[in-house]
Amino acid sequence: MKKLIVIATLALSPVFSAQEMVNRPVQSYQTGQHQAKKKAFVDNLLSKMTLDEKIGQLNLPSSGDFTTGLAQSSDIGKKIEQGLVGGLFNIKGAEKIKAVQKVAVEKSRLKIPLIFGMDVIHGYETTFPIPLGLAASWDMNLVQQSARVAAREASADGINWTFSPMVDISREPRWGRVSEGSGEDPHLGSEIAKNMVYGYQGKDLSLSNTILACVKHFALYGAGEGGRDYNTVDMSHIRMFNEYFPPYKAAVDAGVASVMASFNEVDGVPATANKWLQTDVLRKMWGFKGFVVSDYTGINEMVDHGLGDLQQVSALALKAGVDMDMVGEGFLTTLKKSLQEGKITQSEIDMAARRILEAKYDLGLFDDPYRYGDAKLAAKEVYNMENRNIARNVAAQSMVLMKNDRQVLPLKKSGTVAVIGPLVNNSLNMAGTWSVATKHAVSVSLMKGLQDNFGKDVKFIAAKGANIDDNAKLEEIYAAHGKKTDRDNRPKEALLKEAVDVANKADVIVLAIGESAEMSGESSSRTEITIPQSQVDLLNELKKTGKPIAVVLFTGRPLALTNMKDIPDAILNVWFAGSEAGNAIADVLFGKVNPSGKLPMTFPRSIGQVPIYYNSKNTGRPLSQESVDKCVYERFRSNYMEECNTPLYPFGYGLSYTRFSYSGMTVSNSNPKGNQTVQASVTVTNSGNYDGAEVVQLYIRDMVGSITRPVKELKGFQKVYLKKGESKKITFDITPESLKFYNGELKYDWEPGEFDIMIGTNSEEVIHSKINWSK
Repeated sequence: MKKLIVIATLALSPVFSAQEMVNRPVQSYQTGQHQAKKKAFVDNLLSKMTLDEKIGQLNLPSSGDFTTGLAQSSDIGKKIEQGLVGGLFNIKGAEKIKAVQKVAVEKSRLKIPLIFGMDVIHGYETTFPIPLGLAASWDMNLVQQSARVAAREASADGINWTFSPMVDISREPRWGRVSEGSGEDPHLGSEIAKNMVYGYQGKDLSLSNTILACVKHFALYGAGEGGRDYNTVDMSHIRMFNEYFPPYKAAVDAGVASVMASFNEVDGVPATANKWLQTDVLRKMWGFKGFVVSDYTGINEMVDHGLGDLQQVSALALKAGVDMDMVGEGFLTTLKKSLQEGKITQSEIDMAARRILEAKYDLGLFDDPYRYGDAKLAAKEVYNMENRNIARNVAAQSMVLMKNDRQVLPLKKSGTVAVIGPLVNNSLNMAGTWSVATKHAVSVSLMKGLQDNFGKDVKFIAAKGANIDDNAKLEEIYAAHGKKTDRDNRPKEALLKEAVDVANKADVIVLAIGESAEMSGESSSRTEITIPQSQVDLLNELKKTGKPIAVVLFTGRPLALTNMKDIPDAILNVWFAGSEAGNAIADVLFGKVNPSGKLPMTFPRSIGQVPIYYNSKNTGRPLSQESVDKCVYERFRSNYMEECNTPLYPFGYGLSYTRFSYSGMTVSNSNPKGNQTVQASVTVTNSGNYDGAEVVQLYIRDMVGSITRPVKELKGFQKVYLKKGESKKITFDITPESLKFYNGELKYDWEPGEFDIMIGTNSEEVIHSKINWSK
């Protein structure tokens, strides 16, 4: 029997969360009794509202985080008093939020409370790994738990709405916002989407420690041409429904309360004005009952798209199904005129206002407008040690061991370790992008984490060695949003010499290189996705010392590491790990936690391969398997003259400090019929010397279809913990539901025929079995 071997070197048991997960909760706001009471309440309230007050509910300005004393006297405060604001975002702190809410419920005519939103993307003050890193954990318990902690902290501080999760599928690493999503795969993305929603919203939105989730960006934002942010998207409906829509639908099916429209166009119409997208698909096909908000000035930006002036585009957005206007105030300033001119209807305004009021009702704000935000509770709940420990564990589980030659990792708890690199002592960059509430100054840097946890046994010596980039102007761009890179203006040669001198005094080198926090994220597209040459030069100089080198890779995206991967002995991808980054990295480097992360996105060999992703389709002239394996060029085949077709690191890839072997794959029925269930099983053995965790992955290929089908698709995964020497039979249930796809008529169904069942440690290293399924 063929065996699949995963080679590594050492393991210690990871700590798994014992939190009970929310499984398909029946949320209180979805019950019939609640819906009837809500309808009666909102009907009555709408009957009392003026046209201006209804339009006001559709207005979502940014607060600018004004002080408590300005809550009433500011321009926004006056608008709130006049009933012209439905919600605010970018205001932080229980007392500030309470002061603003007081204006709404005590000074406005109808005393309608506000909702308060914030970009709580991967944690609140306790910050978890960037979403791409969180996805690398492949642990839905931890995914849900991270959102639950974020909701508890944010709600205690007055926030009741988060603009998360971002579920945009992307195969484009040049696009900086891959850091904010879950990678390239619709199945993994869907599982993460629903668990983030469950974590934020819990089982009952009226509880004061749950918050509204907002799935974004609807839709296709991750497929912008050239990887350039906000850029044009154009794709077939078959690709939309099969590859890009599933995570959005998963969030809707999980009961997500709100949806954010995307900046890009879909079928030639910006998503913010796309009625087919916002109404036909989202509401009619998927049954979404919540409200839709534009992205930041998304309505206004349609003027530049060429759809008309502000009045025209505002009317288009409302008619398409957008209920709330973020920042732009196009609704506030033009809808009344458009109604008078017959360009929109009263019922369209009423429906949008109804959806906003219903969300407030679901949150319990009409019963108690001050239920969110308690300074005493926030002092206990926000950034406490329990939450920080959870974040530390999640961060450690997200890290991906990409290389480990000569058993360099885990490090020995003795001797001298040289810790070198441009971010070694930088706490400001540890949380990564979209960390607006993070306490960056107290985030744990790499050096602090190493010293605090192992400084009694190990001598750590440090040097910067290089700047993030030799180009000072570029580095200034990278140091956005206050995340300074602490540029050293000494000559490059001096930095290198200092690093080499430090390395020569050590037994082993830990080299922290890669991106800084804001080299990925919104408006952070790159044409070159390599490590900057300044840092590669540093790696090359340190290699000359002959000392073992373990690279700690900071990144918010897949990087093309071909020019450096053969130089170090080990590569540990730590993404941007959050508040507890330094502690979590130390845990993994020294073997307190065995790395078990797997890549949620393919790492290319070079930029010329992009887009590259595991679930691609065959061409009519595929490369022979022998040529694929040997990286040989074949003329008149689909390949490159100077590069392999294969990635540098495939989707689902990740090593461990132990060894896992796969054997004995079986299927319970090789000729199933109709709605039968087939069980596909494999025995996984921890054949190394230490305990560890493995993500066992199930892929299926539909061999013949009415339309072309991918070479494989992820259909299931299980993260299993095995003690040294332990074996476990892992079983996946396969049903016709697992085989469904949208065909040429956009009908969601399965087709009988032959299927290749694959189970393995990543998308390339799998064991195969065939079944023939008839209807």
